[in-house]
Amino acid sequence: MSETLPAVSVAERLAGRIAALGAARLPPAVRAKCEDLLIDVAGLCVTARNADYIQSALAGLDDDGPCTAVGHARTLTSAGAAFVNGTAAHGEDFDDTFEGGPVHAGAVIVPAVLAACERHGRDGAAALVGIAVGSEVMCRLSTVVPKAVHKAGFHPTAIFGAMGAAAGVGAALGLTPKQIVDALGIAGSMASGIIEYLAEGAWTKRLHPGWAAQSGLRAALLARGGFVGPRTVFEGVHGLFHGFAHTTKGDYGALSDFGDTWVIETLAFKPYPCGTMAHPYIDCARRLAERGIKPADVKELVCEVAEGTVHRLWEPLAAKQHPPNGYAAKFATPFLLATGFVKGGVGLDAFTEKAVRDPDVLALAAKVRYVVDPDNPYPNNFTGHIRAVLNNGDVVEERQPHFRGGAHEPLTRADIEEKFMLNARHGGWDDARAAAALKLLARLYDGPVDLTSLRG
Repeated sequence: MSETLPAVSVAERLAGRIAALGAARLPPAVRAKCEDLLIDVAGLCVTARNADYIQSALAGLDDDGPCTAVGHARTLTSAGAAFVNGTAAHGEDFDDTFEGGPVHAGAVIVPAVLAACERHGRDGAAALVGIAVGSEVMCRLSTVVPKAVHKAGFHPTAIFGAMGAAAGVGAALGLTPKQIVDALGIAGSMASGIIEYLAEGAWTKRLHPGWAAQSGLRAALLARGGFVGPRTVFEGVHGLFHGFAHTTKGDYGALSDFGDTWVIETLAFKPYPCGTMAHPYIDCARRLAERGIKPADVKELVCEVAEGTVHRLWEPLAAKQHPPNGYAAKFATPFLLATGFVKGGVGLDAFTEKAVRDPDVLALAAKVRYVVDPDNPYPNNFTGHIRAVLNNGDVVEERQPHFRGGAHEPLTRADIEEKFMLNARHGGWDDARAAAALKLLARLYDGPVDLTSLRG
């Protein structure tokens, strides 16, 4: 080996801080955010429970065991439950987002930690610590080399999710610092997730959080059993960032004050079930329509965008104006903003095969184009802009300075509970059952992790 290894690695410093945390040390705002995550993820699992991709995921699992797949009578191993719940929570692209990454923490960490606690008899306080730790690790890792993982062709939620899940499950199960280091090292070899789903709207993005959840859980259990992982998993010459960001040079200081400050306090919850960076553009489009502008009045809609979003949400432009299917439409900003303009919003019903063939929406989407704004603050802030050029020569502009639902304009607990109820109804639960589930979730961190009433 020609490299000089550090006396204390990044993972070792992080593990020491993780092991020192307990539920009593969590600030009230962090606990509140973890409560929001629990409610939001559970509702998303219910809304997707009858979806074709979840039925396929269940059909492909030979993993029966004692753990809960939310909304299903069938029970699974802890890894199987983490996989199904993680896949369901992310499947409609309606889950939380960390704007600095961007990554979706809840869909990975909540399923992994709940499955581990349910299987290994840990209580709600342990689950709270695990969800806080796992989410924080995942979000902080996504800021070490911003945008590089996406640019390299990988899904940051998939890559950093495996690491966050290993840390979160390790914290929930009370692993030692050495075991947490090993868990992180092992998880580095389990991380995966390419973004080629963008080509034709394939389903693989949906399984990335589920795969990361079960991978992190397995890594933590292997480490608890004595399996050894590389302690230089992050900064090593063949480490995580070398493999998935094509560099070992990054801001590892982003992990240095772990446990003293909490970036997850800024986690954003989505008002629309689609790609996060499109949300501000949908808001702009809705406001244009509210000003009395009709689709027939529009000559073109020109959007200022961040360069880092172009390859996922804007190109190839013709495919984003006319997506091939409902899932591809979730990552097609021209289609999404046209839907918001024509329909007055974007809901779960906007992605049926009939909806993505709506002639009025497609006609307006065909008038959408973009220009790159070199000063766009992405990924630290998600903004929106539309310049509407009308057939009569008038020009009307709308700007959205931030993501609605994020740090600048967060959803309230009442908003998140209302979203839960809507998702539960969409998944076939009546209001009485949904309300009972909300009561269970509200007290879960203060008692046993008993998820049996969420089955079926």
